[in-house]
Amino acid sequence: MSARALRVLREVALIACEDTRRTRALLTHFDIHTPTVSYFEHNKLARGPQILKALADGASVALVTDAGTPGISDPGFLLVRDARAAGIDVVPVPGPSAVVTALSAAGVPADRFAFDGFLPVKPGKRVNRLKALRELETTIVVYESPHRIEAALEAIGEVFGEADIVVARELTKRFEEIVRAPAAAHLERLRSNPPRGEFVVIIPRA
Repeated sequence: MSARALRVLREVALIACEDTRRTRALLTHFDIHTPTVSYFEHNKLARGPQILKALADGASVALVTDAGTPGISDPGFLLVRDARAAGIDVVPVPGPSAVVTALSAAGVPADRFAFDGFLPVKPGKRVNRLKALRELETTIVVYESPHRIEAALEAIGEVFGEADIVVARELTKRFEEIVRAPAAAHLERLRSNPPRGEFVVIIPRA
């Protein structure tokens, strides 16, 4: 948490966040008492116009996520897009991003890479997406949830074979883990230790 981010959170009139309870815990830790409002995937269409009206009326609003950077694989980009379209200034406040954080400690080529968010849920579409990514001939980075990580690794093994991949989880947290191994080895490890936390999976370019 940067000094600039703390200053912004104290000075704005309103904080829009994925989960007001989680954000409130963070704000309480830093003794920040700015009002919060929820803005997430399932209320974005209704809540977005309300936030835009507050901005149009002259209020300053900070957008935060539960983890990582707003707008990166989260619905915050819609609010940013609409605010910019309405002529409202959007000022980035840099912070941690799981994509860059994982790449910085993975020890893989990162001079160019493709980030593809979460893989498709359906098995066939997941495999087809991975085959398309393989054609890019660059390092690939995807997110995955603990509920789908095993299925994702199975598909990665099917498409990329025995290639080493990096699986990172709980980045910057107490149980941070960054492991490089073939997909089959990751699967064996995760099946003996049920996964927790969000995952970043990196497939280095050959």
